[in-house]
Amino acid sequence: MNNFWDLRYKEEGYAYGTKPNEFFKNSIDTLNQKGTLLLAAEGEGRNALYAAKISWDVYAFDISIEAKKKADLLAKSENVFINYQVGDFFKLQLINHKFDVIALIFAHFTTDILSDYHQKLAELLKPNGIIILEGFSKTHFEFQKENPNAGGPKNLDMLFSIESIKKDFLNVEIIKLEEVEIELDEGKYHQGKAKVIRFIGRKI
Repeated sequence: MNNFWDLRYKEEGYAYGTKPNEFFKNSIDTLNQKGTLLLAAEGEGRNALYAAKISWDVYAFDISIEAKKKADLLAKSENVFINYQVGDFFKLQLINHKFDVIALIFAHFTTDILSDYHQKLAELLKPNGIIILEGFSKTHFEFQKENPNAGGPKNLDMLFSIESIKKDFLNVEIIKLEEVEIELDEGKYHQGKAKVIRFIGRKI
């Protein structure tokens, strides 16, 4: 899996563009606060860059060193700092921190670690901390068959449902949880109609 993402992020340009994800941007723009923010499986840094530019203290992680290289270039171009770590989430120093906000934007993990990652990330939230998630839903599988450029894992079990989010985030109060159809325009690999799960929750 590491090799797949390194190869993708080695390609010229930014695989998912340099603009922040719309749901992520709108969500943090409505928060009447600033503080520490963690972005899981952040890729090339588009969301981390946006948050850093509006004065969040940004942490991020990914398994791809090539993703970090791209993110570092973005941060340097805008003269901001992102604490970006590469490796196995459970072995990174950032798991010793607590965060005001944690965001998972198209952060699809393999089935053997998916629930463990979600539950550990929820543990890293401060009391009343906010979690923001957008990812492909299980019903997106049909959209993907018609349009591979829409993106998303080829493994149905790695996709989300309202029920799976409820199960993984038991100690999080639901503010928003919905399945919606959207039109993606995020770089080369997120193009066209998609079905996504959108979730905003508050740590109890």
